[in-house]
This record gives sequence, C-alpha cells and structure tokens, in this order.
Amino acid sequence: MPQFSVIIPVYNKENFIENTLKSVLQQSFTDFELILVNDGSTDLSEAKIKTFTDSRIRYYSKENGGVSTARNLGIELATASYITFLDADDYWYPNFLNTINIAIQRFPDHKIFSAAIEVETPKKVFPAQYSIPRKNEYEVVDYFDASMKTTIICTSCAVFHKNVFEKMGVFDTQIRSGQDTDMWIRIGLVYPVVFSWKILARYAYDANSLSKKKEYLSTKMDFSKFNTAEKENPKLKKFLDLNRYGLAIKSKLHRDKINFIKFKNDINPGNLTFKKRILLLFPEFILRILLHINLFFVQLGFRKSVFK
Repeated sequence: MPQFSVIIPVYNKENFIENTLKSVLQQSFTDFELILVNDGSTDLSEAKIKTFTDSRIRYYSKENGGVSTARNLGIELATASYITFLDADDYWYPNFLNTINIAIQRFPDHKIFSAAIEVETPKKVFPAQYSIPRKNEYEVVDYFDASMKTTIICTSCAVFHKNVFEKMGVFDTQIRSGQDTDMWIRIGLVYPVVFSWKILARYAYDANSLSKKKEYLSTKMDFSKFNTAEKENPKLKKFLDLNRYGLAIKSKLHRDKINFIKFKNDINPGNLTFKKRILLLFPEFILRILLHINLFFVQLGFRKSVFK
C-alpha cells in the first residue's frame, strides 16, 4: 500500500497536464499512486496523459459530471492512508510529498496537512499571503483564523488522512462553484491543520474568477447549512461573511439584485473593513471599473485585492 494517493481530475487541460504530471512523477518521495480521472475531456488531454507510462499511474475516464464527481471517484479508488489532490493546471515542487511526510511523522495525531503556495499570473509569480504570523516551520492552526486572506487548505497543496472523508463525507456534487470551500469549512469545524510555511506548489490564478457565469451564483455553496455553527463560532462567522461579501460583489457585477440582497443582508458589517462596506454601496459600473484596475494590480503581484 502506498503512503499517498495523488488524485488529479482532468477536464480539457491539454496545455497544462504534461507539466502537472511531470511535477508529480519527479517528487523526491516516491511512495505514491497517481489516480487520473478524465472527466469527459473533449480536447487532447487523454492523448497527452497516455504518453506517460509510469507504473504508479492509474487512469480512469468517465462522462463529464464536474470536478467534484471526479475527485469523489478518486477518493473511492484511493488505496493509500493519505489522500492529496492536484488540479490539472497547477504543479508541485519536487519536495512537496517529502515535506508533508515529515510533517506526518512529527504530528502523528493530526489528520490535515497543508503548505504555502505561490500564485502564477500572466505577468508575475508571487507568494500567497496568509492571515497568521509565522512563528515556526510548522504551525498547528485553526482553519478559519488562518484563512481570512488565502485559504490554508488549497486543493493543490493539502493532504488528508483517508478517515477524514469517511467521517466528513466527500465533495458536494450539487455545488458548481465553491465546492472545495464547502469541504474545507466542514473539515475546519472538526480538525486543526498542520501548516508548513514552505512554498511547495504553484497555483494558476484565474483572472476571470470574479466574473464567472451568472448561473453559477445559484449553484454556489449553501451557507445556510452552517447557520447554527456560525452563531457559536465567531471565526467561522467572519470567514463566511468575507465569502458572502465576495459573492455579493459578484452578484452586483451580474446585476443579480436578489442574490446581492441575500448575501449582503446576512453579513455582520463589523466583520468587514470600512473599504469593503463602502464598496457594497457602489453601483455596478463603478465596481466593474475597479475590478479591471484590481485585476491589473493582482497580475503585477499586489495581493491587496479590492474584492478580497
């Protein structure tokens, strides 16, 4: 039985999948299986995957059902005690698995392990910012407290004991966008996270993430399932309010008044900065101008985002 099951969901990533696979196969820690789930790609992703012949690769192809169905199939097929995911357009540095394995040995009573990432834009690569001070090489942290800026559980840079999914369930296939955040919240309510400050993965930044299709707003994660928990957990409440703020801004950009009012009314204004409270009052056309300005600065590596 391998130490790690590495799960890569693939959908139309022909321009990225080769570099992603190489980053896994070149890991200094070699005791892993690599589970590739092709989620109905219509490009050359499958052909490029099949050029790799490493015996650790297990390849599966299915009809398109969304990234959650692909990840869940990978979880079901995994044989290792520890499961990790990698998006098909991201990649790891060669010491990712080894560093996490060291953390597992140092913190044997913990179930969730993660590491810092860097962000790649068309113009620059820069380290992600986190909402906790650095004190040690490894930190045992509360997920919500540590994720007010950037989530410390990134899909492409975290490892989970298989028992976590047996206890918490798998990814919610009804959520089209934000299904990973939904999972991390459920996990964060139960488990602390062992976090390494080493930058071990590179995430490809999606410059269009604030202007995705309008229909995704109606299939976003359902915060109502956490209503009771957030009343008892101020850190969770603030984390959810920051997410609600982002969704309120997206709703206004799409002129979706119903969802804007819904998200805005559920926010405790005290959990937002003065700047964010003011931005919620701005009309759509001004927000759109600020969005373009913000995306320009983000791509230059300035992470003090207008909308985050």
